[in-house]
Amino acid sequence: MSPSPGPQPTAAGEADRCCVPGCEETALRHLSLAEARRAFRELPEQGRSAPLCRAHYKEWKKRTKESRTLDRLAW
Repeated sequence: MSPSPGPQPTAAGEADRCCVPGCEETALRHLSLAEARRAFRELPEQGRSAPLCRAHYKEWKKRTKESRTLDRLAW
């Protein structure tokens, strides 16, 4: 079994970049813009999804852990 090829390129042939201002890392995860704004208020108003690098995705998970847990308990 071969390893994963990594981030998928966009139509222009480039990999997505993290949308957090000041970050130039390659995006590994995409969240909805509304979900990403729960942790990062300074995100630009572009598109519907927010590409995040590994470090910012981890930060998003830490900042929203409590509210995500409460959302799951409400099921």
